[in-house]
Amino acid sequence: MTLSLNQRHLFMLILTVITLIISGLHPYDRGTWLMEVAPVLIAAPILWFSYSRFQFTHLVYWCIFLHALILIIGGKYTYARVPVGFMVQDWFDLSRNPYDKLGHFIQGFSPVLIAREILIRNKIISTGKMLSFIVVSIVLAISATYELLEWAAALALGQGADEFLGTQGDNWDTQSDMFMALVGAIIALIFFSSLQNKQIEKIK
Repeated sequence: MTLSLNQRHLFMLILTVITLIISGLHPYDRGTWLMEVAPVLIAAPILWFSYSRFQFTHLVYWCIFLHALILIIGGKYTYARVPVGFMVQDWFDLSRNPYDKLGHFIQGFSPVLIAREILIRNKIISTGKMLSFIVVSIVLAISATYELLEWAAALALGQGADEFLGTQGDNWDTQSDMFMALVGAIIALIFFSSLQNKQIEKIK
């Protein structure tokens, strides 16, 4: 039986909630878990209540779904301790667990398509170079804001913020995090703008 788009979106939501609940049963650090999954706890209700008025393309919902899973897994173990990250670290002989870089990559990949779709469908700006510039700027603003929140957490919690920050001794962690968000945004625009445009046309 083929599921409709609405059913697929509902399935994504249910799977996200189940994963969130499982991750919250015995996380490595409860405070870190709450801070890491906070975007999911905020975004899920907004998407649910706005669904009847504004449905994103299926591509965007897939990106949001993957983004949520990455955040939830990072919250469960803390980014510096995600098992698959240690596997990648061993494979490529890296000096640190790279899972947090995946998190910041998707932090650029997902929001750039969300912002792009909102601007296009609300006729704020048409497709073109200026649109790409604006949505990448939005992504960098989001990334910078997140880094400021991490800084605020470090000031407020002191040593207790180490698990949330996940710098793993990297003095350039903040800069590399924002760079990964930029890379994610650019790759999303290059490889998925055309698909997103086609799905937007179908919605119209």
